Formats: sequence, C-alpha cells, structure tokens
Amino acid sequence: MINIPEVKIGLVAVSRNCFPMSLSDSRKNCVIDETKKIGLDVIAAKTVVENEVDAMKALDEIKDGGANALVVYLGNFGPEGPETLLAQKFDGPVMFVAAAEETGKNLIDGRGDAYCGMLNASYNLGLRGLRVYIPEYPLGVPSEVASMIADFENIARVIVGLKSFKIFSFGPRPFDFVACNAPIKPLYDLGVEIQENSELDLFESFNNHKGDPRISDVVKEMEAELGEGNKHPGVLEKLAQYEITLLDWAEENKGASKYFAFANKCWPAFQTQFGFVPCYVNSRLTGRGIPVSCETDIYGALSEYIITLATLMPPTLLDINNSVPKDLYDENKAAFGEYTLTDTFMGFHCGNTSSCYINKGEMKHQLIMKRSLEPDSEPNITRGTYEGNIKSGEVTIFRLQSTAGCELRSYIAQGNVIDANPNSFGAIGIFGIKEMGRFYRHVLIEKQYPHHAGIAFKHSGKILFEALKLLGIKDIAYNQPKSLPYPKENPFEI
Repeated sequence: MINIPEVKIGLVAVSRNCFPMSLSDSRKNCVIDETKKIGLDVIAAKTVVENEVDAMKALDEIKDGGANALVVYLGNFGPEGPETLLAQKFDGPVMFVAAAEETGKNLIDGRGDAYCGMLNASYNLGLRGLRVYIPEYPLGVPSEVASMIADFENIARVIVGLKSFKIFSFGPRPFDFVACNAPIKPLYDLGVEIQENSELDLFESFNNHKGDPRISDVVKEMEAELGEGNKHPGVLEKLAQYEITLLDWAEENKGASKYFAFANKCWPAFQTQFGFVPCYVNSRLTGRGIPVSCETDIYGALSEYIITLATLMPPTLLDINNSVPKDLYDENKAAFGEYTLTDTFMGFHCGNTSSCYINKGEMKHQLIMKRSLEPDSEPNITRGTYEGNIKSGEVTIFRLQSTAGCELRSYIAQGNVIDANPNSFGAIGIFGIKEMGRFYRHVLIEKQYPHHAGIAFKHSGKILFEALKLLGIKDIAYNQPKSLPYPKENPFEI
C-alpha cells in the first residue's frame, strides 16, 4: 500500500535527580531490546532527562534520528517539569509510559516509584494543556512496555498522517440526498486540507486524458485482477482513463500535503456524461491506500483514511443499508451464533470494496441506475461496479463526522461479517454487532449520523478510540451493553 506515512518512534528515558539515573537508563535499554524482538525500530536518546537542558538535548538526538512520534519513559519517578516539557516541545504525537517494579528482591536500591511518578506527570501535563497518549494501565515490565509502544505506533500513524492530508472532492450532493453534507470548518481544526472542485473540472481532466499511453497498461492490470469476473471488458479502457485522471489530479494538486483521498460525486449525471460508473476504480485505489468515498462524502473519505492509517489495511465505505429478513436469519441460524436478529444488518454499496475482501468478485452494472437510465437495453453507461459477497471475518464500523454546528463526533463498534449469503446485489455482506438495534436507535439515529459507515476489516476499536482522544474528539460513541443504558433510552423498554 502507498499514501501512508512511516512512523519513527523516539524513546526518551527520564529520571528524577534523587533517584539513580542508572536505574532509568538500564530499564530503557531493556525496553529497546524487547522492541527489537517484535520488529519495532525505536530511536533511543542517549541522554536520560533530569533537567530542562537534558530535555532539549534528548529532543535534538531523536529529531536527528528522524523521529516523528515520541515515547517518554519513566524508568523511575521522573522529573515533572522537564518530562512534560519534552511533550510540549515535540512536534508530534506523544506517549507517556512507566516502568513497573520487576522483583520483590530489590526494592531498596532498585525501586523506581514510577507508579507514583505517573500521577504527578499527568497533573503537570494538565497544567500545560497537553494531550498525550497514556495506555489504560501505563506501567509494565520491558516486554509489556514494548507491546504498548507497538499500539502507539498505530495510534501515532493516524496523527502523523492527518497532519499532511488533503481531501479532494468533486461535485455537490443532489438535493434529495444531502445526508453526507457537513461543514468543512472542523477539517481545518484537525489540520486536514480540503480542496472542493466542480464535476466539470473532473470531466475536463478526464477528457484531456483520452488516448493516454498509460491506459493500456492499467487495462492489463484490471484484466489480471478481474480474471473470470471480467463480465464487461468493453468498459475497462474508460475506467483506466478515469483512474489515471484521479491520480494525476492528486499529484498536480496536493501542494504542501503528502497524503490524499477523494470524495467524488458518482451520480446521477456521472453516468450520462462519463459513460460508466466509477465503483471499480474506487475499489482499486482504496486497495492501494487511496480511499475514494462515494457520493461526495468528505467525512466518509476522512473516516476511511483514518482506518487505513490505524490498520495498514484497505477500508471500505458501506451503507448501513437494510435489515436481515427473519427467514434468512432462521435458515442460517448456526452462522449467526450469539447474534440476535436485531444485532444484524446488511452493509452494501454498489461495488467500491477492494477485491481482497470480496468472494468471487465480478465486474457488473449498477442495477438501481440501470432501471432508470437504460431500462430497455443492455447495460452500457451503468457498467463499472465490482460486486460480490463480502468475506466473513472481523470488522469495525467507524465514522468521524461533523455536526451542522461544526462539532466533531464519532462512533466505533466491533463485530463480524457473517458467513451467510445475503442473496442480493452489489458489494454486500451481513454484519453482526452486539446490541446493534439499540446502537442504531440511540447513536446513529439519535445523533443524526448519515448512512455511510467506514469499515475496517479487523477489530480496531482500541486504536481508533485512542487516536480520536489524541485528536481531541470528546463524543466517541460505542455499542453499549444492556446493563449500560443510553442517555435517552427508555428504561421501560429495557
């Protein structure tokens, strides 16, 4: 995958001057040994920080090594001012973690009191108004600290990526389908750039790419990927031309940004003017780390890119679309396991999901559009979807969204794609999420989320939740158990 930053973690150990510096230094070296065992390359400062001068020296050391994320390690109690000054002066995501005592046989000269030190560090971080990542239980022996740093690498990638991220959008949403519209001001609050363009800009650029010599090579790539699923070979040349158009647009317009995604209008005039539907190109680019959201869904593109950064896997964007019929549920009861009927829904889109998540994917036509645009003829301008049942396995549904009042809010819920045939069309799967019925009513409806959900194809709630906290998102909803009612849930219905 491309379009993703590399996270380089700097590790700085701190030591309060009434404790032996050697204790913090030796514990730091043990952490470094453990990170190597799990394949993490950490840039460790030689300087152990006792004072402000040490802090500046240590920061220079890790910056010279290329660090863009920082772990402050309390090998002992730690000096509150200098250690939090590290976080204040560092331009990037920061984690605080501390050493647990390792043996009951050395609690006189070998006791570090970092359990106590984390309390005072948190207080001083508050005085400075800093947001840092602190794990749920932020103390550990070296192997445990290394594992926490591995989590932080994924969290930090979200923060680093969004600092140099731009979304290109093309076209407004149609009047009768405005659900995904939202103010762009909160994007600037996150440090995300947005470049809104007209469909005419895209159409002009597409036409200027007619006959591009690269088209034939892209067509060959598509043919190889589709294999026996290439049911409409005649549309591949136009799709390849469109794919090249988008990639060239990004290179020519990303400016000071390094990473990008698209939020593109794809109906109703797209088919009649471009002569195809763009779903398969969306699926191909998203599979390479370049999300392309449907229907000019800017916050959908943002959500997909956050998933990409958090998981290093292609995401997708699906409609939270339709309920599961009871007879289908009953016929596949064993596959649903502990999921009740109201825990389930079908996630669908026309054909934008990467081929790696589709069973027996095929190039098809957009059935809904064909009904109105070419009802009495073979599909032509509605060709271009990539369809099939979504593979079963772990998923997380996620969205970061602005309200009409420019407040950012989010939801996260983990579940599974069920190994049962949806018996429908498009890129589609049956999803099971515990207490989905209540989550649907008291989060998605109550908080007025649009129908599009970003999909991560693994359980990634832990990383997404912590990344959102670092971004300053205060409203992060999840699928609460029955024992924890939602604020406006009727207690007489429980």
